[in-house]
Amino acid sequence: MAKKRRKLNKDFERKIYSSKKNVELVLAKIYDIDDEEIQKEYMSAFNRVVCLYDELKEDYEQQGFTENSEELFTNYKNAFNLFELEFEI
Repeated sequence: MAKKRRKLNKDFERKIYSSKKNVELVLAKIYDIDDEEIQKEYMSAFNRVVCLYDELKEDYEQQGFTENSEELFTNYKNAFNLFELEFEI
């Protein structure tokens, strides 16, 4: 039986790529924090954002663009914005 092709979306791929760069930038800034306790606190808070990004990326790679894709992106974006509001980085 032939495997169903996943639906691709170039605009959504750009959003994922941009999200990846944002996650990498924040992680780099967190790793640059000298105080180990503060660094742990920031990593703990940012871990949720990283998990949501990973879920978003994995879903797109496995399923392609689906009705669930925008919801996953919105969840990631909301968590990222909340982190930025609560933590100065």
